[in-house]
Formats: sequence, structure tokens, C-alpha cells
Amino acid sequence: MMKGLFFILFLIPLMNNWWLLMNILFLSCFFLIFYSSFTFYSLISYGYGMDCVSYWLVFLSFWICCLMILASYKVKTMNNYKNEFLFVIVILLGFLYLSFTTSNLVMFYIYFESSMIPTLFLIFGWGYQPERLLAGFYLLFYTLFASMPLLLGLFYINFFSNSLFYFLVSLDYGFYFYLSMILAFLVSMPMFFFHFWLPSAHVEAPVSGSMILAGVLLKLGGYGLYRVYLFLGMNSVSFNYFFLVFSMFGSFVVGFLCLYQVDIKSMIAYSSVAHMGLVIAGIMTMNCYGFIGSFVLMIGHGLCSSGLFALANIVYEYSGSRSLLVNSGLISVMPLLSMFWFLFSINNMASPPSLNLLGEILLFNSLVSWSTYLMFYLGISSFLSCCYSIYLFSSTQHGSLYSGFNFKWVLSVREYILLIFHWFPLNFLFLSGDMFLFSV
Repeated sequence: MMKGLFFILFLIPLMNNWWLLMNILFLSCFFLIFYSSFTFYSLISYGYGMDCVSYWLVFLSFWICCLMILASYKVKTMNNYKNEFLFVIVILLGFLYLSFTTSNLVMFYIYFESSMIPTLFLIFGWGYQPERLLAGFYLLFYTLFASMPLLLGLFYINFFSNSLFYFLVSLDYGFYFYLSMILAFLVSMPMFFFHFWLPSAHVEAPVSGSMILAGVLLKLGGYGLYRVYLFLGMNSVSFNYFFLVFSMFGSFVVGFLCLYQVDIKSMIAYSSVAHMGLVIAGIMTMNCYGFIGSFVLMIGHGLCSSGLFALANIVYEYSGSRSLLVNSGLISVMPLLSMFWFLFSINNMASPPSLNLLGEILLFNSLVSWSTYLMFYLGISSFLSCCYSIYLFSSTQHGSLYSGFNFKWVLSVREYILLIFHWFPLNFLFLSGDMFLFSV
């Protein structure tokens, strides 16, 4: 584990060379593939180690950080503090790597909170509108408000259990301790009623901020729930139904909210809230299919949502607007890009052979076995995800083209590679879905 950390630290001197840093990160992703099977907690050193869940989230972090650099080429061409930008990305990658590999609860808490700081710098430093300050404060204070009870809960664990390692904690607890342990992760994912910071942060963030926020940072919440349920165990089942019902109701309501959006990034952000509601509900069922389905959907959503934000940014760079009303009829000027819009839109509604489909099949099985009454919410939320994905595609690609555009819309190879690198793992990891079965 220390080798990985030192590798990330030694990337810092390479900040002067944009392409070299990005290519080394890509090569590191392919080296990670050689460690792709973790049936148990392994590679342990200095309180750090990996299992299947940690491995795939570390891999996702490296992959999305590579694609963030590839998507943000405008920072390099405009010389917009490019060295500082790369430094922030490398530091963020380091915090994410440490978060997913540590086996100590306090260290996880520190890295979990620290990963918000580089994200804030991305929003404040490279965001678009002055409202990014307010969006950053939403992100910071929602997270800080929920993380204080978690810190107190960790002190309680250390006092009564004399250990802060995931696998050695054993204690009796009540509802308030249970709430303190999961609230920070529910806000981070985010759960409905605590979700308002996410759309505002996405709308004001640069493309790199949106990609890492949707691709990896939302998954920190799910990963935290995985770890705390190791010692909360089946005693929490009697409390879980509150949050399970809220999450399913949230994914149902947010589906309608997506249909009201006129901003492309805002619609993609709200669809993330709907998908994360399914993930929370799956984890709360506390059964095998729920855990595996939530994990697979987190990986699939990380790739799909990040790809949609990359597409939205490509359109924004050429048209200068994120409005669905302005960006219509794009199929007539960018037919190949329209194909990628179609591919990512159908993946967003969980079409075969994407990871989203595999995750949702497992989650539907888990949730309906928990309660047959959830079939109504599952059916409507699945139907609405289809509706807003089709609405997003048809609004941007069909209709009359805005007459104010200049027609010099020629996409570079870099932009197509960016989209292919999102789409390829999202659809071909489905062929080896057994790798995710070790996550339980």
C-alpha cells in the first residue's frame, strides 16, 4: 500500500509536463489490473490494505483523475494556472487512495474530510460563475455539519471498544450512535432531503470538478456505509427502514425534478441523486444482493455520470451555453458526438450491457425481497430514469439549430478518446461481472 502512496507523491515533480503526468497515470491504471482479484483483505502494511471494494474504487479514482486531465485541456491551452491545477488533482488522488485503503476509522475520517479541500479549490479556482463561492460553501457546510456526530461516534468507539480498526470493533449501541455513524455518509452520497449542495456544486464546478465529484466523491459515502456496517451488523436492521423508505421516495421524486431542469449539468446532477438513492436503499437492506448491486451500480454510475459531464462540457465549450433551450439540433452539426450522447443516455437508463443494468437487476431483486411494496417506487423511478434520459438526448440532438452558432464545430481526437475511455469500461466490465462478487 505504501508503494502506491509514494508513487502518487512522486508524481508531484512531473507537474510541469502535462502529457507525461497523464500518461504515467494511465499506465498505472493498467498496472493495477494485474491485482484485479481480491477475495480477502490483502496487501496489508502500516494499517493500510485492500479488498475487492477498495481495489475497484482505487482503480476508479485513478481512471477518473486521468480523464479529468484529458478533459481539462483548455486549462493548459489558456495557461490558466495549469501547474496548480495538476497539483490539486494529484493531492486529491492521494487523499482518495488513502481513504479507500486505510483500515482505521479515524484515518478514514481524516482522509474523507480532507478530500473535500482539493474539490473546493477546483470549484473556487477553476469554476465558471461568481456563484461558485456559494456552491462551495454549501458543499463545505453540509459535509461539516454531518461529520461532527461521526467524530463523536469514533471517540465513543475508541472508549468502549479500545480499537478503531474496522474488523476489531465490537460494541452495543442505540439509535443516536447509529445515526451519528451513518449521517455523514448519507449527506455525502447524498440522500434526498440532504441533496441540495450537489446540483449547485456541479453547476458551478469546472468539468474536472464535476467528473471527480460524480465519479468518485459520491462513492466515498457508499464506501463508508460498507465499512461501518461491518460492526453495526444486523442490529441496525430495525433502524434502516427509515432511511430506506426516504431513499426510495427520494429517487421517485427526483425523477420528476429531472424533467423540470433546463440546465444540462443540473439534470445530470439530479439524476445522480436518483441513482444514489437506489444505492443507499440497496445497502440498507443488509443482504448479499443489496451489497453487490450497490457496489456495481456505484462503479457504473461513476463512469456513466462522469462521461455525461464530459459530454456536457464539450457542448458548452463549443456553444457557450448549458441550456437545453439553446443546445438543440446538434445532430446536424456533430453527428458522431450525437452517437456518444445516445450511448451515454441509454447507459444512464440502465440498458444492456452496461454495469448500471447489472447493478439495478441485483438491487431490484434485493429491494423487492425486502418489501414487495417497493415495487411501485422501483417501477416509477426506473420509468422516470428512462424519461429524463430520452428527454436529455432528444432536447439536445433534435429540433431546430440555434441560428447564433458559428459552424466551425470540429471535435479533436482527444475529445473522442475521452468519451471512449468512459464508455468502454462501463460496457465491457459487464462481461466479467463475477469480479464484483467478492465485495460481500
